[in-house]
Amino acid sequence: MTIRSRPDDAAPVPTHEPDGAAYDRDLYSWSLEQARLVREGRWDAVDRENVAEEIESLGRAQFDKLVDTLRDLLLHFLIWDHQPQRRTGSSIVSIKERRIELEQILADNPGLRPRVEEAVARAYRRARLRAVDETDLDPQRFAETCPYSSNDIVSRDFSA
Repeated sequence: MTIRSRPDDAAPVPTHEPDGAAYDRDLYSWSLEQARLVREGRWDAVDRENVAEEIESLGRAQFDKLVDTLRDLLLHFLIWDHQPQRRTGSSIVSIKERRIELEQILADNPGLRPRVEEAVARAYRRARLRAVDETDLDPQRFAETCPYSSNDIVSRDFSA
């Protein structure tokens, strides 16, 4: 097999892929083959069902990224509120960084905006578990549901 580099210096792309590279056996080769077939407009040869599944998984990955960012942000809130002795300038910087990340995720994926409340609920459950682990506080000290409003999440002041 000959390997050529893509003009944009991305990873090398094999110039010849085995016909019918199996989706479940070799995702890498399968994805390259499917991309080639789409670029060539060979729609009849595209593995439509698995291509659709992979495209959907990209969307799910963006939602998961939103949840992960919110989890990290909410964990900082919980530790800030329940262990004041752990408040540092570094904590404030981490909160600011997560907020920037949150803004970027939503700017890049405006279709996620209607799902923010769902993401907050999922993220809070995970943040609460981590807060219990990281603080060694009684789980009852932390609310069962997220006590922070959307406004708190994006604009609560942590400078003091």
